[in-house]
Amino acid sequence: MTENNIPKHWQLKKLGEVCNTTSGGTPSRGNKSYYEGTIPWVKSGELDKGLILDTEEKISEEAIKNSSAKVFPKGTLLIALYGATIGKLAFLGVDAASNQAVCGIYKNDNIDSDYLYHFLFSKKPSLVKQGIGGAQPNISQGILKNLDIPIPPLPEQLAIVTKIEELLSDLENGKQQLIIAQQQLKVYRQSLLKAAFEGKLTNEKVVESELPKHWKMSTIGDVFEVFIGSTPKRNKPNYWGGNINWLSSGEIAFCNIKNTREKITTEGLENTSCKVHPIGTVIIAMIGEGKTRGQAAILKVESSHNQNTAAIRVDNKTYKSELLYYYLVLKYEDNRRVGSGNNQKALNKERVKSIPIPIPPLKEQQLIVDELESKLTVCDKIEETIKEALLKSENLRQSILKKAFEGKLV
Repeated sequence: MTENNIPKHWQLKKLGEVCNTTSGGTPSRGNKSYYEGTIPWVKSGELDKGLILDTEEKISEEAIKNSSAKVFPKGTLLIALYGATIGKLAFLGVDAASNQAVCGIYKNDNIDSDYLYHFLFSKKPSLVKQGIGGAQPNISQGILKNLDIPIPPLPEQLAIVTKIEELLSDLENGKQQLIIAQQQLKVYRQSLLKAAFEGKLTNEKVVESELPKHWKMSTIGDVFEVFIGSTPKRNKPNYWGGNINWLSSGEIAFCNIKNTREKITTEGLENTSCKVHPIGTVIIAMIGEGKTRGQAAILKVESSHNQNTAAIRVDNKTYKSELLYYYLVLKYEDNRRVGSGNNQKALNKERVKSIPIPIPPLKEQQLIVDELESKLTVCDKIEETIKEALLKSENLRQSILKKAFEGKLV
C-alpha cells in the first residue's frame, strides 16, 4: 500500500483529470415553445430512478440553442449539485439535457462508469457536508473535479464493481427483509389494539363486530373533561422561562411526556386561559404539521399546553389513562380524517368530545392495559432491534465501499 492507502499499482488522480464534466441549464420559462419539444430535460429531483429513460418535461432544439442547456449522450452519469438532492446519481438511458442543478460526467475509456458511480455514491456524505449556502446548499463542479479518485487498472475496476454489486445485492436483500418485518410489526400492533377494544384479549367468547355485553359505549365528552390550551404572549419576556411546563402540538408523537421544550412563568399562566393538568392527563394534537394531528400522549409531569391541543383529564377511578391513550393510538387515522378546514385540517373541542369510546368495567380495563403493555413492550424491543440492524446495514454499505476503493475488496 502507498501513503495514500491504496495499492502501489493504482493511481490517485483528481476527478477532473480523468473525466470531462459540465452542468446543464434552464431555458427561459418566458418562452412557452422552449418546453414543447421532444428532448428529455432532467431535473435534479429525477435522479432517484437509477436509470433515466423519460422525464417530466421536454425541451426543444431552439431551447438548446438559446440557453446553457446541452444534450448529454446516453450513458452519461448525472450527479445532483443543489439542495436536498446533493450527491444523488443516475445514468442516462437516452440522450437528454438537464438543468443547472445537475452535472453530467461523460463516459470515457479510462474509467468504468459503474466504478465511478459506486465511488461517487461512497462520497455522497462528504459532498453533502461540503454543500454551501443558506436555504439551498449546493456543491460546484469545482468541488467534484477536485475529488481524489483512486484509479486501478481497468480489469481490476471491473472486478471491484462485480464484487461491490454482489455484496450490496445481498445487503439489500437483507435490508428488504428487515423492512418487511417492520411493516408486519406495525400490522400486528394495530391488530392487537383492535382485538383489545373488541374485548377479545379479556373475553373468551366475543361475537364478531359486537362489544361484550357488559361493556358500554360512550363519548370522550360524556366521560371526561376536555380543555383547550393557550399560548402566553410571545412579546412578554416575563411570561416565558419559568418553571411551569408548557406543551406544544409538535411535541406530541404517541409518547409519554416527561419534559417540555418550553416553560412559562406563573405570570404567563395567570394572564392566559392556560391550565396546568395533572400527571395522567391524555393530550391529543388538534392542529399540526405533517402527521401531528390526531396523535396522542400521556403526561408524566404536570403541564400546561397550547391552543392546538386538547387535554383530556382522566379520573383513574373510572377509566385508565393508558387505556384511553391506546384507544386514541388505534383510532389515529379515523381522528385525523375527522378534522376539516381549508388550508390545514383541524380537530376542535367539540370533535374531540364526540369521539366514541368503549367502556369496559374498571378491573377489565386494568387487565387490558396489562396485556397490551406486556405485548407492546416486546414489539418495542423488536422494533429497536430492527432499527439497529437497518443502521448497521447502512454502515456496512459504507464499509464495503471504503474497502473497495482502498483495494481491500478484491
